[in-house]
Amino acid sequence: MSVQEIRVPDIGDFSGVEVIEVLVKPGDVVAVDDALVTLESDKASMDVPAPMAGTVTEVKIHLGDKVSEGDLVAMLETAATAAGPAAAAVAPAGEAPAGEAPAGEAPAGEAPAPVEAKPAEPSAPVPQRGSAAALPSFDRVHASPSVRRIAREKRIDLNRVTGSGRKGRVTREDLDAFSSGARPATTTPAAPAATATGIPPVPAQDYGKFGDVEIMPLNKIKRLTGINLSRAWLNVPHVTHHDEADITELEAFRKSLKPRAEKAGVRVTLLAFVMKALAETLKVFPTFNASLDESGENLILKKYFHLGIAVDTPNGLVVPVVRDVDKKGLFELSADLMDMSGKAREKKLKPADMTGASMTISSLGGIGGTAFTPIVNAPEVAILGLTRSKEQPTRGPADEIVWRLMQPISMSYDHRVIDGAEAARFSRHLADLLADVRLLLT
Repeated sequence: MSVQEIRVPDIGDFSGVEVIEVLVKPGDVVAVDDALVTLESDKASMDVPAPMAGTVTEVKIHLGDKVSEGDLVAMLETAATAAGPAAAAVAPAGEAPAGEAPAGEAPAGEAPAPVEAKPAEPSAPVPQRGSAAALPSFDRVHASPSVRRIAREKRIDLNRVTGSGRKGRVTREDLDAFSSGARPATTTPAAPAATATGIPPVPAQDYGKFGDVEIMPLNKIKRLTGINLSRAWLNVPHVTHHDEADITELEAFRKSLKPRAEKAGVRVTLLAFVMKALAETLKVFPTFNASLDESGENLILKKYFHLGIAVDTPNGLVVPVVRDVDKKGLFELSADLMDMSGKAREKKLKPADMTGASMTISSLGGIGGTAFTPIVNAPEVAILGLTRSKEQPTRGPADEIVWRLMQPISMSYDHRVIDGAEAARFSRHLADLLADVRLLLT
């Protein structure tokens, strides 16, 4: 027998991540990939799995603790025969276990890790919608990956379970209570918290007196996004500049790349061209590729060109970062976009994947719209918004009417750093690059 240390794996640049569930106790027998504890970062919940089978001898962290990469989680006693290849999977300080799936997700092609859970009593209610073969989505429910897994195993609709944990989190105890037929008592809405901004809060109301209502807690991503956007809106004096780019030739060139792109296994979209043009424009206008320091008196000019790309997911908006955009070609950028978008929608982004952007792009072109006012993703100083391109008539060289494909551009900026004339020149330069992609080669 040997005793192994289980440590927090690589969680990106984040530190002080909260322990929201401790799933084991001394004496518990765990299998490989069983969840030991659940952590919650700014954007996702993630389980710390057991890298080997064994018996838990000590648990070194507690509910509510703040942990970082390399912190000791538990001590695991393993069989001597398992100390060979299995022991190599233990995460030493500063290293993540090989093959670990981000954010508590099982690797593709593998079944989810088994979870110790009491089977539901025969008389336990099994709330369902539609057929018994499927449960509704749990995307909007505030619960850890392990609780979601147990709910699916027990055929419990998490949407109907009232969470008793902090901020309405659904716990294992809530699942047990629901299975046994117990229901937690409902509470009256809490009074709004006082704000430090001097802005009076919206008064609480009892909406139930007007008719039937349903309480749907915001998920973690939406709550944190709301906090971040409110902070940015209150601290950054926003101005939005609107323009448009003629992308008629760009679109023809993009379509001509389709056979080569298919051979390369990628799909080249307008966004890849915009990223490339934006990186080149940031080189010409370095104050847009910057952040104010904490004093607000100095501008930190960045020499790298990493772009955040807002991705719409079932859980809300996340912003993965594509790095070194200026050094990559269209096919490579397209591959990065496909990879990051896939990870975002599958909840496999790590905290490190969402930090370090120079500027952000928010594209609604696949949905619609003519213009909008994106909120600057502080501490960045500008954000580029795109809506759907459209054909519109223009005057040709011989006074004839010609139809051109125009791309609307909406750029919000921090007026402490950027003035209106700079914003107009920046947008025009970007539009000129999109109108003639040959300029990207000069």
